[in-house]
Amino acid sequence: MRTSESFKIAIRAIIGNGLRSALTMLGILIGVGAVIMLVAVGNGSSVAVQKQIQALGTNTLIVNRQGGFGPAAGGRSRAGTVSRTTDLTMKDVTALRDKNANPDIKAVAPTLMAQSVTGAYQGSTYSPNQFIGTSAEYAEIRNYKAASGQFFTNDDVDNHARVVVLGQTVVTNLFGTGVDPVGQVVKFGNINMTVVGMLAIKGSNGAQDQDDVAMAPITIVQDSFSGVSTSLNNITVEAKSRGVMDAASAEITATLLGTHRITNGSPDFSVLNQGTLLATSSSTNQVFTVLLGAVAAISLLVGGIGVMNIMLVTVTERTREIGIRKAIGATKGDILTQFLVEAVLLSVLGGLVGVAAGLIGSTFKVVGVTPAFGVAVVVGLFFGIYPANRAASLRPIEALRYE
Repeated sequence: MRTSESFKIAIRAIIGNGLRSALTMLGILIGVGAVIMLVAVGNGSSVAVQKQIQALGTNTLIVNRQGGFGPAAGGRSRAGTVSRTTDLTMKDVTALRDKNANPDIKAVAPTLMAQSVTGAYQGSTYSPNQFIGTSAEYAEIRNYKAASGQFFTNDDVDNHARVVVLGQTVVTNLFGTGVDPVGQVVKFGNINMTVVGMLAIKGSNGAQDQDDVAMAPITIVQDSFSGVSTSLNNITVEAKSRGVMDAASAEITATLLGTHRITNGSPDFSVLNQGTLLATSSSTNQVFTVLLGAVAAISLLVGGIGVMNIMLVTVTERTREIGIRKAIGATKGDILTQFLVEAVLLSVLGGLVGVAAGLIGSTFKVVGVTPAFGVAVVVGLFFGIYPANRAASLRPIEALRYE
C-alpha cells in the first residue's frame, strides 16, 4: 500500500470519528500550548529581570556601608596613626578615582540621599521619592539620559551651584504633563534651584519609580539639606568593561581597607558586583524555566497516552477491516504505516492548534515553538507504535473471525 493511500485512509478515519478525534487532539493541544506558554513566561520573566538589573547601570559596582560596627556605627576611632571610619566619605571617592591604584575603574560617583525634600513651583508642591546629591559621573554610570537640557557638570559641583535635574514624574507633578521645565526655578526646601535638565523616562525597576527623582550637585545638597559630615549612602563605581569587574571589585576593597575598619574578619563596607548579580539571576531563571517546561511536559505526556488509548480502541473496532486488507495482500508494513500515519496526524493537528493557542496566549517572546511542535510529532510516533504494531501483527484468519 502506498503512503499516499495510508494518508487518505487515515484522514477518512479521523473525519469519520470527528468527536473522538477532536477529544484526542485536545490533549496534544493543551500539552503543546502549555509548553509554549510556560516556557515563554519563564524566558520573558528572565529578560525582564535582566533589564531591571541592567537599568541600574553598565558594569556597575556599588559600595555600601555595613552598619553596626564598633561602639557606634558611623563613629570614628584611631588605630595607630591611621584614622579609620565606618562612614563612606568624599575622601573615599577621591581615593577610588586614583587611576594608578585602581586601573580597572572608569568612573566613580558619590550618592547622598537628602530626606523629605519638598519642591514648590507656582503653587504646586511635590516631594520626590529620591533627592540625590551626586557628581556628573552618576548619569553615565547609571545610564541616565537627558530628554531636554543637560546633566549638571563637575564645575557645578565645585562651585556649589544651585542647579537641579528632574525625573519626569517630578516634572509632571510640579509643572504638568508635557511641560519642559528647563530654565525654570523651583524652590527646594529654603533655596531656589534652577532646573538645567529633564531626564528621559526610565520607568520602574521593579522596586521603585526611577523617574521619581531629583539630582543636584552633592556640594549644594551637603550645604543646604544633609550637612557636610553626613556619611554618603553609597559610592557608585563603573568598571572599564564587563571582563574586569572582579578586578575592579578587588581594587575597591584594597583601596578602602586603608581607612576602614575590619571586624570579625570582614570590612565595614560591602561591594555589590552587578556582573555577579546578573549571572546569579540568569542561572536562577534558567532553573525556573526548566521547571515550568517540565510541568507543562506532563500535560503533553497525558495527551500522548490519550492518543495511544484511542488508537488501541480504533484497532479493536477495525479488526475485521484489518483482516480483510491482509487477506487481499496488505503487508504488515502497510498496516503499521496506516495506523502510525493516523496517530501522527492526530498529534500534528493537535500540535498546530496548540502552537497557535500558545502564541495567542503568550505575551512574552516565544522561543520554543519549533521544539514544542516537534515534540508533538514524536509523541504521535511514540504512542502510536504499540497500537499500530498490534494491528499489523493480527493474523488474517483470526481478524476475519472477530466479531
